[in-house]
Amino acid sequence: MKSRVLLIFVLTLAIGASALVSLPGKADAACSVRIGDLNWDSANFHDQVTAFILEHGYGCRVRLIYGGTLPIMTAHYEGKNDIVMEVWYDNVKAQYDPAMKSGKVKQVGVNTPDSKQGWFIPRFVQKANPGLKSVFDLPKYKHLFKDPEEPSKGRFVNCIPGWSCEVINTVKLRAYGLEKHFTNFRPGSGGALAAAIKGAYLKKKPVLAYYWAPTPLLGQLDLVQIEEPKWNEADWNVVVKHMDALKKGGMEALGNPKKATAYRTAELPKSVTTEFAAKHPEIVAFIEKYTLPSKEVSKMLAYLETKAGGDAKTTAIHFLKTNKVWKKWVPADVAKKVEEALKSA
Repeated sequence: MKSRVLLIFVLTLAIGASALVSLPGKADAACSVRIGDLNWDSANFHDQVTAFILEHGYGCRVRLIYGGTLPIMTAHYEGKNDIVMEVWYDNVKAQYDPAMKSGKVKQVGVNTPDSKQGWFIPRFVQKANPGLKSVFDLPKYKHLFKDPEEPSKGRFVNCIPGWSCEVINTVKLRAYGLEKHFTNFRPGSGGALAAAIKGAYLKKKPVLAYYWAPTPLLGQLDLVQIEEPKWNEADWNVVVKHMDALKKGGMEALGNPKKATAYRTAELPKSVTTEFAAKHPEIVAFIEKYTLPSKEVSKMLAYLETKAGGDAKTTAIHFLKTNKVWKKWVPADVAKKVEEALKSA
C-alpha cells in the first residue's frame, strides 16, 4: 500500500533485500521479462495480473523480483528489472527524473489514475446527517464522534506517528480551526488504524478518520470522503512549511497556519526501461493500456484479504476471470490465449 508528503506511509518502508521469483515458463519462451515486484499488496496484484498475461498471452518467461522501493527502483534505473507497474512518482521523483532524462527509463501511461487520501466517515453517517459535507461542518457535528476520554470533543482518528500524513493532519486540524472541537487520536499501527475504522463501522457507530485508497479497507466499507478546500500548490506549500516546523520543534513550533488544502489526488504511472521498450514494443503497448481505477483496485485488495488468503496470484486470476476490462489492453489473439489458460487456472 503505502516519507510521503503526498502519499503516505508504505513507500518509506522497506529497503530489505530483493528476492527473485521465476514463474513457470518454457525454456524457449518468446521473450524474457523481469518485473520489479514492490512489497505491498496493490503492486503485487498488478504484477501478478501482468505476469499472467505476459506468460500465457505473449509466451514470455516472467520473473518477479521482490523488494522495497529503494532496491527495486535502483535496479530499474540500472536495467536490472524491465517493468515497474506501480510507481509512486512523488516519492521517487528525485531519483526517477535524472534516470528518465538520461534515457534509462520512461513512463508508459497511468496505472491507477485516482489514488487518494483524506478524511472519511461512513456513508450511513452522512445519510443521517446530510449537512455534514466538509471539514468546516465538523464543529456542528462533533457530538457524533464523541471522544470517550474527552466527551466535550469529537475524536479524529489520525494516521500513524512517524508517517508524514500524521503531521500533515495535525497541521490541518489547526488550520481548519478544529483543535478546540476534536482530539487528535493517533493509533499505534496501521492495523490499529484500520481496526478503529472497521470496528466502529461494523457496530454502526460514527467514526472520523484519515485513510487512503486503493486499500482493502475502502474495498470493504462504504466510506465517504469529507470535502476540503481544493488542492493548490500555494496553500499546500503553507501546509508543508508548518509541517516542517512541527517536525523540527514540536507543537510549540507549529505556529498558526491560516490555510490548508485537500491532499492531491495522485496518478500512479508505470515505468519501463528504454532498452526493453525498444526490444518489445508490443509488450510496452499492453503495459501502456493497462489501467484500473482506485475503486476497482480496492475491491480486488478486499478480495485478496478476505477470500484469497493474502495470495496475489489467486486474486489476479479471480480478476481476470470476472472482469473483462483487460481484454481492451491486448490484441484479440492474445486475449484468446489468456482465456484458454484461465480455464485451467
